[in-house]
Amino acid sequence: MVQNILKNAGKIVKNATGGVINRTLARLTGSGIQTDSRIVQARARWSGKGAQNDWRVKLTIPNGSPLETYFFQNNAVLSPLEENKGIFWPLTPNMIIQHSANFNALAQTHNNYPFQAYQNSQVDQMNIIGEFPVQNQTDAKHWVATVHFLRTITKMFFGADDNLKGNPPPILHLSGYGTHMFEKVPVIVNTFNVELRGGIDYISTQQDSVYRSQLPPSEQFKLDAENDLDATWAPTLSNISVLVTPVYSRDTIKNFNLKKFASGELSRQEGIGFI
Repeated sequence: MVQNILKNAGKIVKNATGGVINRTLARLTGSGIQTDSRIVQARARWSGKGAQNDWRVKLTIPNGSPLETYFFQNNAVLSPLEENKGIFWPLTPNMIIQHSANFNALAQTHNNYPFQAYQNSQVDQMNIIGEFPVQNQTDAKHWVATVHFLRTITKMFFGADDNLKGNPPPILHLSGYGTHMFEKVPVIVNTFNVELRGGIDYISTQQDSVYRSQLPPSEQFKLDAENDLDATWAPTLSNISVLVTPVYSRDTIKNFNLKKFASGELSRQEGIGFI
């Protein structure tokens, strides 16, 4: 008897709360706010995930590349990205993907329909647009490192870079959504945009705090007093969009096989990442 009463009470509470939520979403819809927003579906994930289970959208330095050491060794600014060797979107981003098969129209005299001569196929530029929520100083360090990483990998090796001088911006690997979607696809970054909104809070952070913790207390106090550690302010919510283009070497293209591609073999083959 008591169990039935408790069970029925649980159903009443569940139905009541569900009704409140539904009415709230209905009011949001009526005011022009979409109910499929981040309030319901979004889950921010800044922490690292296992390589096999992590299907977040990422742009990373290729495994084994000397650029891993070049960019991340003893680098306080990019240290939050060292574990993943690149950036990732903590919320599922919007992606715009387009594949093209190009044909040339051959016009014939006294003919209503031109012939279509095949020219080539290509994967066009892909736009990745996602929100970056920042809730504390750790998130703020990730945000600052993400923006600085994008600034870095859109620059060529120039000036005082003795060993790499003259090289173009590095090629990255795009991964996300599992093996048969994007699995270490080689891409170049064409452009990126960062939105700094007004009317929201900003969180202060210091990327050099790792360096500060290694100093003796007297030096830490001196730095704090002189404010030598530059503070950076990160918005609590911003959009970061990146435009990338897949790029394959001549040797890689020689390995293309349409039958293997159709079976999914080439999408998961190490070092190729055909899409």
